Amino acid sequence: MHVTLGSSGLLHRLQDRLFSAQDCERGKPAPDVFLLAARTMGYDPANCVVIEDSLPGVRAGIAAGMRVLAFVEDPACDRTAMEAEGAELFEDMKHLPDLLFPS
Repeated sequence: MHVTLGSSGLLHRLQDRLFSAQDCERGKPAPDVFLLAARTMGYDPANCVVIEDSLPGVRAGIAAGMRVLAFVEDPACDRTAMEAEGAELFEDMKHLPDLLFPS
């Protein structure tokens, strides 16, 4: 995360808000990392949104009781399975603000 967020210039905005499977006993598709993030930051999981690009991540977000937005730009992703799990699919990051903050 430090490498990818560092190269994107976003690390300074998220420095104290990074959570990974290394912080938990179980990784995805277990919901642990998402529940840890919500609990640590003081949010009810029902008021959280997960943005994922993998089926295990989608499953983890749904299991955590969170709204899941699945980024499906990669043609190899399993769109059908992600949608069947309950994720809302989107293909372009430019649509993310409207998905997060509908008018």
